[in-house]
Amino acid sequence: MKEESIRPETKTANNPNLENSEQNHHFNNLEQYLSSRIIGQKDLVHKILIALLADGHLLVEGAPGLAKTRAIKELSRVIEGDFQRIQFTPDLLPADLTGTEIYRPQDSSFSFQKGPLFHNLVLADEINRAPAKVQSALLEAMAERQISVGNNSFQLPPLFLVMATQNPIEQEGTYPLPEAQLDRFLMHIEVGYPDNQAESAILALNRREAFEDSAPTIPELSQEQLFAARKEVVSLYMAQEVEDYLIQLVLATRHPEKYDNKLGQYIEFGASPRATIALDRCARANAWLSGRDYVTPGDVQTVLFDTLRHRIILSYQAEAEGINSNQVIEQLIQLVPTP
Repeated sequence: MKEESIRPETKTANNPNLENSEQNHHFNNLEQYLSSRIIGQKDLVHKILIALLADGHLLVEGAPGLAKTRAIKELSRVIEGDFQRIQFTPDLLPADLTGTEIYRPQDSSFSFQKGPLFHNLVLADEINRAPAKVQSALLEAMAERQISVGNNSFQLPPLFLVMATQNPIEQEGTYPLPEAQLDRFLMHIEVGYPDNQAESAILALNRREAFEDSAPTIPELSQEQLFAARKEVVSLYMAQEVEDYLIQLVLATRHPEKYDNKLGQYIEFGASPRATIALDRCARANAWLSGRDYVTPGDVQTVLFDTLRHRIILSYQAEAEGINSNQVIEQLIQLVPTP
């Protein structure tokens, strides 16, 4: 597919010119700042900003000490809003997240005390260590943007992002997330170890921070600017051929045998329509962050692994042969014709 055929022909109200976008410049500065504070994890930083623009939640999986917690904390420093970290443990109760009714003896009444979920940015640390009831309370907050306590429902703020972390090393005493809850996450990001150069930069930053009273300042991103940026992302131009390609990738997870019989034996259940929506939003956000006012097949492929790896359920045969979701998605990219 030629580059000219996926570019918008004219600039319209629904097709923004990013050269003059204040929000786009602000996000580029924000990404550079976060990359300087979270060394060796540029992909994680980029995907967090994509989730912020696409109004979705993140599941981040990686070994301890890879700056997962630091990433969301640094983001909270430069965005207008409040931040709350919740350490998930086996003895956690739903009320520890949502809040509870407090009895007031002076007038024999009850008042609702809001829990930590009533914040803009929430870090759910080691989410798979909490029991099912706690996970279901978080699921309602993520899916419905509200919290139900007794007969009352309370709306969460318009800016609400949950970043949940999982430790793939220790599985003792954990509660695996059900597929329905996994599907609620916009992306599932895998975090790896930094390279030699990044490791050296981490040491230098750590020594520098030991002598600094506070982190370097950067102009704060207001919620108004963020919501304006989200409108620009949704308005980005996507050629019909690119949209068809995006849809075919998702459909291929449901009917893989049409492309390859062996691949059909590896996939038990394919991705839901929520995956199509997530792929569309994330591809648009990636194009917007790249400074383009149109989406390319490359944008779709860039976010494909993170949007599909937790939505594809593999068969026992795939597990027996040591095939993982990343390998299946790689085959999908090769088998589905690129426009």
